[in-house]
Amino acid sequence: MITPKDQLTLPPYKGSTLRGGFGHVLKRVVCVDEKRLCRECLLKEKCVYAYVFETSPPRGSSLKRKYSLTPHPFVICPPLETKTEYEPGELLSFELILIGKAIEYLPYFIYAFDELGKIGIGKGKGKYELKEVKELNEKNEEKVLYQSENKTLVPPSPPIKSEYFLENNSTVSQVMLLFLTPLRLKEKGDLIVNLTFTLLIDRLLTRINLLSYFHCGGEGKEDYQGLLNQAEKVKVSKKSLRWHDWERYSQRQDTRMKLGGLLGSITFEGEITPFLPYLRVGQYIHVGQGTSFGLGRYEIYGVS
Repeated sequence: MITPKDQLTLPPYKGSTLRGGFGHVLKRVVCVDEKRLCRECLLKEKCVYAYVFETSPPRGSSLKRKYSLTPHPFVICPPLETKTEYEPGELLSFELILIGKAIEYLPYFIYAFDELGKIGIGKGKGKYELKEVKELNEKNEEKVLYQSENKTLVPPSPPIKSEYFLENNSTVSQVMLLFLTPLRLKEKGDLIVNLTFTLLIDRLLTRINLLSYFHCGGEGKEDYQGLLNQAEKVKVSKKSLRWHDWERYSQRQDTRMKLGGLLGSITFEGEITPFLPYLRVGQYIHVGQGTSFGLGRYEIYGVS
Protein backbone atom coordinates (compact mmCIF):
# COMPACT_ATOMS: atom_id res chain seq x y z
CA MET A 1 0.00 0.00 0.00
CA ILE A 2 1.39 3.38 -1.02
CA THR A 3 0.30 6.95 -0.35
CA PRO A 4 1.33 9.88 -2.61
CA LYS A 5 3.49 12.68 -1.26
CA ASP A 6 2.91 14.66 -4.45
CA GLN A 7 0.10 14.38 -6.94
CA LEU A 8 0.52 11.10 -8.80
CA THR A 9 -0.46 11.00 -12.45
CA LEU A 10 -0.58 7.41 -13.65
CA PRO A 11 -1.96 5.71 -16.76
CA PRO A 12 -5.34 3.94 -16.59
CA TYR A 13 -3.48 0.61 -16.51
CA LYS A 14 -0.68 0.91 -13.99
CA GLY A 15 1.04 -2.48 -14.22
CA SER A 16 3.63 -1.46 -16.78
CA THR A 17 4.54 1.71 -14.87
CA LEU A 18 5.04 -0.23 -11.64
CA ARG A 19 7.02 -3.02 -13.31
CA GLY A 20 9.20 -0.61 -15.27
CA GLY A 21 9.93 1.55 -12.24
CA PHE A 22 10.70 -1.47 -10.08
CA GLY A 23 13.11 -2.93 -12.65
CA HIS A 24 14.94 0.38 -13.07
CA VAL A 25 15.41 0.88 -9.33
CA LEU A 26 16.35 -2.74 -8.60
CA LYS A 27 19.12 -2.59 -11.18
CA ARG A 28 20.37 0.71 -9.82
CA VAL A 29 20.41 -0.69 -6.28
CA VAL A 30 22.19 -4.01 -6.88
CA CYS A 31 24.12 -3.66 -10.15
CA VAL A 32 27.87 -2.96 -9.95
CA ASP A 33 28.01 -1.90 -13.61
CA GLU A 34 24.65 -0.71 -15.00
CA LYS A 35 26.09 -0.19 -18.48
CA ARG A 36 27.14 -3.82 -18.86
CA LEU A 37 24.71 -6.42 -20.16
CA CYS A 38 23.77 -9.09 -17.62
CA ARG A 39 25.01 -11.91 -19.85
CA GLU A 40 28.48 -10.30 -19.94
CA CYS A 41 28.76 -9.84 -16.17
CA LEU A 42 30.82 -12.23 -14.03
CA LEU A 43 28.38 -11.72 -11.14
CA LYS A 44 25.24 -12.67 -13.07
CA GLU A 45 24.76 -16.02 -11.34
CA LYS A 46 24.68 -14.35 -7.91
CA CYS A 47 22.91 -11.11 -8.84
CA VAL A 48 19.32 -10.50 -7.72
CA TYR A 49 18.53 -8.34 -10.76
CA ALA A 50 19.95 -10.86 -13.20
CA TYR A 51 17.95 -13.63 -11.54
CA VAL A 52 14.67 -11.72 -11.52
CA PHE A 53 14.87 -10.26 -15.03
CA GLU A 54 17.49 -12.35 -16.89
CA THR A 55 17.12 -15.80 -15.35
CA SER A 56 19.77 -18.20 -16.61
CA PRO A 57 18.90 -21.88 -17.11
CA PRO A 58 20.86 -24.62 -15.35
CA ARG A 59 24.01 -25.65 -17.18
CA GLY A 60 23.31 -28.09 -19.99
CA SER A 61 19.61 -27.19 -20.09
CA SER A 62 17.77 -27.80 -23.35
CA LEU A 63 14.70 -25.76 -22.35
CA LYS A 64 16.41 -22.43 -22.98
CA ARG A 65 16.97 -23.45 -26.60
CA LYS A 66 13.33 -24.51 -26.99
CA TYR A 67 11.81 -21.43 -25.33
CA SER A 68 13.33 -18.06 -26.20
CA LEU A 69 12.03 -16.27 -23.10
CA THR A 70 12.50 -17.28 -19.48
CA PRO A 71 9.42 -16.42 -17.38
CA HIS A 72 9.92 -13.84 -14.65
CA PRO A 73 9.36 -15.20 -11.12
CA PHE A 74 6.94 -12.44 -10.15
CA VAL A 75 3.59 -10.96 -11.11
CA ILE A 76 2.51 -7.40 -10.36
CA CYS A 77 -1.27 -7.02 -10.12
CA PRO A 78 -2.14 -3.32 -10.36
CA PRO A 79 -5.47 -1.95 -9.15
CA LEU A 80 -8.19 -2.52 -11.74
CA GLU A 81 -9.57 1.01 -11.37
CA THR A 82 -8.83 3.32 -14.30
CA LYS A 83 -8.39 6.39 -12.12
CA THR A 84 -5.34 8.42 -13.19
CA GLU A 85 -4.98 11.20 -10.60
CA TYR A 86 -4.10 10.53 -6.95
CA GLU A 87 -3.82 13.31 -4.40
CA PRO A 88 -1.38 13.38 -1.44
CA GLY A 89 -2.68 11.26 1.41
CA GLU A 90 -4.81 8.95 -0.75
CA LEU A 91 -4.17 5.22 -0.60
CA LEU A 92 -3.22 3.11 -3.62
CA SER A 93 -2.77 -0.65 -3.37
CA PHE A 94 -1.38 -3.26 -5.72
CA GLU A 95 -0.51 -6.94 -5.38
CA LEU A 96 2.83 -8.68 -5.82
CA ILE A 97 3.06 -12.43 -6.36
CA LEU A 98 6.47 -14.06 -5.92
CA ILE A 99 7.20 -17.52 -7.27
CA GLY A 100 9.68 -20.09 -6.00
CA LYS A 101 13.17 -18.81 -5.24
CA ALA A 102 12.04 -15.21 -5.74
CA ILE A 103 10.32 -15.38 -2.35
CA GLU A 104 13.80 -15.33 -0.78
CA TYR A 105 14.32 -11.92 -2.37
CA LEU A 106 11.21 -10.30 -0.87
CA PRO A 107 13.33 -7.72 1.03
CA TYR A 108 14.82 -6.56 -2.29
CA PHE A 109 11.36 -6.12 -3.80
CA ILE A 110 10.18 -4.10 -0.81
CA TYR A 111 13.36 -1.99 -0.73
CA ALA A 112 13.13 -1.29 -4.48
CA PHE A 113 9.49 -0.20 -4.30
CA ASP A 114 10.34 1.98 -1.29
CA GLU A 115 13.20 3.61 -3.21
CA LEU A 116 10.98 4.03 -6.27
CA GLY A 117 8.68 6.18 -4.15
CA LYS A 118 11.58 8.53 -3.40
CA ILE A 119 12.45 8.84 -7.11
CA GLY A 120 8.86 9.15 -8.31
CA ILE A 121 6.75 7.46 -10.96
CA GLY A 122 4.33 8.38 -13.69
CA LYS A 123 3.94 11.70 -15.44
CA GLY A 124 5.80 14.36 -13.49
CA LYS A 125 7.57 11.71 -11.35
CA GLY A 126 5.23 12.05 -8.40
CA LYS A 127 6.69 10.70 -5.17
CA TYR A 128 5.00 8.34 -2.75
CA GLU A 129 5.60 6.54 0.54
CA LEU A 130 5.43 2.77 0.82
CA LYS A 131 3.19 2.62 3.89
CA GLU A 132 2.56 -1.06 4.43
CA VAL A 133 3.07 -4.52 2.98
CA LYS A 134 0.69 -7.34 3.89
CA GLU A 135 0.69 -10.97 2.85
CA LEU A 136 -2.42 -13.02 2.13
CA ASN A 137 -1.89 -16.66 3.02
CA GLU A 138 -3.63 -19.76 1.71
CA LYS A 139 -6.31 -19.40 4.41
CA ASN A 140 -7.12 -15.91 3.12
CA GLU A 141 -5.70 -14.41 6.32
CA GLU A 142 -3.76 -11.14 6.27
CA LYS A 143 -0.44 -10.61 8.03
CA VAL A 144 1.49 -7.34 8.14
CA LEU A 145 5.07 -7.85 6.93
CA TYR A 146 6.30 -4.27 6.74
CA GLN A 147 5.28 -0.80 7.93
CA SER A 148 6.97 2.48 7.12
CA GLU A 149 6.84 3.64 10.75
CA ASN A 150 9.42 1.14 11.96
CA LYS A 151 11.08 -0.03 8.71
CA THR A 152 11.06 -3.59 10.05
CA LEU A 153 10.35 -6.63 7.88
CA VAL A 154 8.63 -9.62 9.46
CA PRO A 155 9.42 -13.03 7.89
CA PRO A 156 6.63 -14.17 5.56
CA SER A 157 4.59 -17.32 6.10
CA PRO A 158 5.58 -20.54 4.30
CA PRO A 159 4.81 -20.37 0.56
CA ILE A 160 1.66 -21.90 -0.89
CA LYS A 161 2.41 -25.46 -2.03
CA SER A 162 0.96 -27.34 -5.00
CA GLU A 163 -1.21 -29.45 -2.67
CA TYR A 164 -3.30 -26.35 -1.95
CA PHE A 165 -4.62 -26.35 -5.51
CA LEU A 166 -5.67 -30.01 -5.34
CA GLU A 167 -8.18 -29.50 -2.52
CA ASN A 168 -11.94 -29.70 -3.08
CA ASN A 169 -11.44 -31.33 -6.46
CA SER A 170 -15.07 -32.35 -6.96
CA THR A 171 -16.51 -33.35 -10.33
CA VAL A 172 -17.00 -30.28 -12.53
CA SER A 173 -18.52 -30.13 -16.00
CA GLN A 174 -18.70 -26.36 -16.47
CA VAL A 175 -16.45 -23.46 -15.58
CA MET A 176 -16.65 -19.74 -16.28
CA LEU A 177 -13.49 -17.63 -16.40
CA LEU A 178 -13.55 -13.86 -16.10
CA PHE A 179 -10.53 -12.13 -17.66
CA LEU A 180 -9.82 -8.96 -15.70
CA THR A 181 -6.79 -7.77 -17.66
CA PRO A 182 -6.01 -8.25 -21.37
CA LEU A 183 -5.26 -11.84 -22.39
CA ARG A 184 -2.63 -12.05 -25.13
CA LEU A 185 -2.07 -15.47 -26.66
CA LYS A 186 -0.32 -16.07 -29.95
CA GLU A 187 -0.42 -19.00 -32.31
CA LYS A 188 1.92 -19.15 -35.29
CA GLY A 189 2.82 -15.52 -34.66
CA ASP A 190 -0.75 -14.20 -34.68
CA LEU A 191 -2.75 -12.96 -31.72
CA ILE A 192 -5.70 -15.18 -30.87
CA VAL A 193 -9.22 -13.73 -31.02
CA ASN A 194 -11.20 -16.99 -30.87
CA LEU A 195 -10.11 -18.56 -27.60
CA THR A 196 -10.32 -22.34 -27.24
CA PHE A 197 -9.92 -24.41 -24.10
CA THR A 198 -7.11 -26.42 -25.68
CA LEU A 199 -5.05 -23.32 -26.44
CA LEU A 200 -5.64 -21.84 -23.00
CA ILE A 201 -4.65 -25.06 -21.23
CA ASP A 202 -1.62 -25.59 -23.49
CA ARG A 203 -0.21 -22.14 -22.65
CA LEU A 204 -1.09 -22.44 -18.98
CA LEU A 205 0.58 -25.86 -18.65
CA THR A 206 3.67 -24.60 -20.47
CA ARG A 207 3.91 -21.60 -18.15
CA ILE A 208 3.51 -23.76 -15.05
CA ASN A 209 6.16 -26.17 -16.32
CA LEU A 210 8.67 -23.40 -17.09
CA LEU A 211 8.12 -21.58 -13.80
CA SER A 212 8.57 -24.87 -11.97
CA TYR A 213 11.78 -25.63 -13.85
CA PHE A 214 13.46 -22.23 -13.69
CA HIS A 215 12.30 -21.06 -10.26
CA CYS A 216 10.99 -23.96 -8.17
CA GLY A 217 13.50 -26.76 -8.73
CA GLY A 218 11.29 -28.76 -11.10
CA GLU A 219 12.73 -31.10 -13.71
CA GLY A 220 10.95 -29.54 -16.69
CA LYS A 221 10.08 -32.91 -18.18
CA GLU A 222 6.32 -32.92 -17.74
CA ASP A 223 4.39 -34.53 -20.59
CA TYR A 224 0.97 -32.94 -20.90
CA GLN A 225 -0.08 -34.51 -24.18
CA GLY A 226 -2.67 -36.71 -22.47
CA LEU A 227 -4.26 -33.67 -20.83
CA LEU A 228 -4.21 -31.74 -24.10
CA ASN A 229 -6.01 -34.60 -25.80
CA GLN A 230 -8.69 -34.40 -23.10
CA ALA A 231 -8.84 -30.62 -23.44
CA GLU A 232 -9.89 -30.93 -27.08
CA LYS A 233 -13.20 -32.41 -25.88
CA VAL A 234 -14.01 -29.31 -23.80
CA LYS A 235 -16.02 -26.77 -25.75
CA VAL A 236 -17.04 -23.13 -25.43
CA SER A 237 -20.69 -22.90 -24.37
CA LYS A 238 -20.89 -19.15 -23.85
CA LYS A 239 -18.59 -16.19 -24.25
CA SER A 240 -18.64 -12.46 -23.81
CA LEU A 241 -15.12 -11.47 -24.80
CA ARG A 242 -14.07 -8.21 -26.36
CA TRP A 243 -10.77 -6.90 -27.67
CA HIS A 244 -9.23 -4.15 -25.57
CA ASP A 245 -6.44 -2.05 -27.07
CA TRP A 246 -3.76 -0.78 -24.72
CA GLU A 247 -0.32 0.80 -25.12
CA ARG A 248 2.73 0.92 -22.89
CA TYR A 249 6.02 2.76 -23.13
CA SER A 250 9.15 0.63 -22.87
CA GLN A 251 12.08 2.54 -21.38
CA ARG A 252 14.53 -0.21 -22.33
CA GLN A 253 13.43 -0.18 -25.99
CA ASP A 254 12.50 3.54 -26.00
CA THR A 255 9.30 2.90 -27.91
CA ARG A 256 5.55 2.63 -27.44
CA MET A 257 4.20 -0.90 -27.67
CA LYS A 258 0.64 -1.96 -28.49
CA LEU A 259 -0.52 -4.66 -26.07
CA GLY A 260 -4.18 -5.27 -26.78
CA GLY A 261 -5.91 -8.44 -25.60
CA LEU A 262 -9.16 -10.14 -24.68
CA LEU A 263 -11.30 -9.03 -21.75
CA GLY A 264 -14.56 -10.47 -20.45
CA SER A 265 -15.97 -13.88 -19.65
CA ILE A 266 -15.99 -17.28 -21.30
CA THR A 267 -17.70 -20.50 -20.21
CA PHE A 268 -16.36 -23.95 -21.00
CA GLU A 269 -18.28 -27.23 -20.82
CA GLY A 270 -16.98 -30.79 -20.70
CA GLU A 271 -14.84 -32.86 -18.34
CA ILE A 272 -13.30 -29.94 -16.45
CA THR A 273 -12.24 -31.79 -13.28
CA PRO A 274 -8.66 -32.77 -14.36
CA PHE A 275 -7.93 -29.16 -15.26
CA LEU A 276 -9.19 -27.46 -12.10
CA PRO A 277 -5.85 -27.52 -10.21
CA TYR A 278 -4.09 -25.86 -13.15
CA LEU A 279 -6.83 -23.27 -13.58
CA ARG A 280 -6.54 -22.45 -9.87
CA VAL A 281 -2.79 -21.97 -10.20
CA GLY A 282 -3.41 -19.73 -13.21
CA GLN A 283 -5.35 -17.29 -11.05
CA TYR A 284 -2.06 -16.52 -9.30
CA ILE A 285 0.49 -16.73 -12.10
CA HIS A 286 -1.72 -15.43 -14.97
CA VAL A 287 -1.35 -16.65 -18.55
CA GLY A 288 -0.17 -15.30 -21.91
CA GLN A 289 2.12 -12.37 -22.62
CA GLY A 290 2.87 -9.55 -20.19
CA THR A 291 2.17 -11.53 -17.02
CA SER A 292 4.89 -9.78 -15.00
CA PHE A 293 2.98 -6.50 -15.21
CA GLY A 294 -0.40 -8.09 -14.66
CA LEU A 295 -1.77 -9.07 -18.06
CA GLY A 296 -3.63 -12.36 -18.47
CA ARG A 297 -5.25 -12.13 -15.04
CA TYR A 298 -8.46 -14.09 -14.57
CA GLU A 299 -10.77 -15.41 -11.89
CA ILE A 300 -12.73 -18.65 -11.78
CA TYR A 301 -16.14 -17.05 -11.56
CA GLY A 302 -18.26 -20.16 -11.31
CA VAL A 303 -18.08 -23.95 -11.48
CA SER A 304 -20.82 -26.58 -11.68
